[in-house]
Formats: sequence, C-alpha cells, structure tokens
Amino acid sequence: MRDFLCTNDDRFLGGIILARSPYVMKHSVIKRTVFVFRVAILLCLIILSVSVIAQEKKDSQIEISAKDKETIKIFQNHTKEYVKAREEVRKKLPKLSKESTPEQIKAHDAAFEDGVRKARAGAKPGDVFSRDIANYIRTLIKAEFKGKYRAELRETVLEADTKGVSLRVNYPYPETKELTQIPPTLLLKLPQLPKEVKYRFVGRHLLLVDTDNGLIVDYMLNALP
Repeated sequence: MRDFLCTNDDRFLGGIILARSPYVMKHSVIKRTVFVFRVAILLCLIILSVSVIAQEKKDSQIEISAKDKETIKIFQNHTKEYVKAREEVRKKLPKLSKESTPEQIKAHDAAFEDGVRKARAGAKPGDVFSRDIANYIRTLIKAEFKGKYRAELRETVLEADTKGVSLRVNYPYPETKELTQIPPTLLLKLPQLPKEVKYRFVGRHLLLVDTDNGLIVDYMLNALP
C-alpha cells in the first residue's frame, strides 16, 4: 500500500507535490482573471467619477472678465469707505473701560449706531450695491449653483425666519429676527468683505449688514434665482 494519500488534484512522488492538476490550474487562472477584471472596472469607475466632478466644476465656473474685476474692485472700495466712515464715528465716542457696566455698554452701542446713521443720513439703495455689482452677483449665483445645488441653496436660505424684515438702508436689522447665515459654498464665491460688514439674506434679497451695530448698509433685490 502507498503510505501517503494522493488527492485527485495533486500528483505526488515520494510525498512531494510535483504539479497541480489541469483542473486546479485552470480554476486558479479564472479566479485571478476575474479579480483583475473587477479591479480594472473599479479603477475605471473612479477615474470616470473624478473626470465628471472636475468637468462639472469647470463648467460651473465663470471666467472673471476685466470689466467684472473692475466692478468688484469698486464694490470693495465702497465697503471700505463705509468702514472708514463708521470708524470715524467710533473714534469720537468715549472709550469703554474693562469696568464698564452693562448699562454703559448699551448706551455706547446706541450712540455708535445713532452716530453712524447720522453720518450716512443721505444713504440710499444702490450706493454700495451698484447695478453692475448686483448684476454680477446674480449671474455668479446662477452660474455657480445649478440643479440640485441651487435647490439646496434656496432651501438653506429660505427656511430662515426673515418674514417681516423691512429692507431699509441705514436702519437696524431687527434683533428679533433670524440672521440668515450665508452657506460657505456661496460665501467663497462672493466678493470678499471687510470683517466689519457681512452678507445676509432676507428671502431672495441680499443685504450688507454692519457686524457690530446691525445697521443695513445696503441691499440688492432678487439675488437668489
């Protein structure tokens, strides 16, 4: 009798495997082929996905023309002029100390707001949001946010409780109303502002609001498509 067990799949000589049977070799080759094929499909899908995302991003971006760059520059200069004017008002106010009471702080804030309003007594819509920059921002939002991205943007903006907020330049944004936060994806696209001013939505309309005193610096209608 043989002192070792020989399987149907292996050939033995003195207990040493000499070769795999044709069936096992064929099965092994098929498994490797299927694995390589699956990996190749996965890589193709990854490459395709990256290409689609890159193309969507490229298609959504609008080229900033020389005219638009000048429009943005003028807009940003107007915001800086506002900041400069409000800082002139602040300099004339008595400085608060670390020991200032809540009443003194409240009175200081009220005086600051009143001083800025008086300094801009003749302010009107369009002083900062000129027609050119308003058209640029509308075009920008339409180009950058399409399909589901526009729907998501509208949902984020319009769900805020801003009903009843009056669009009045040089008047404070109501403290009882929600301040709509600008989605980061949109904020990155809009022209940059000084830290003393921020963008805010009231419905589909875009506002510039003073960060400290809450005054509406200016607004533009129908910014959101």
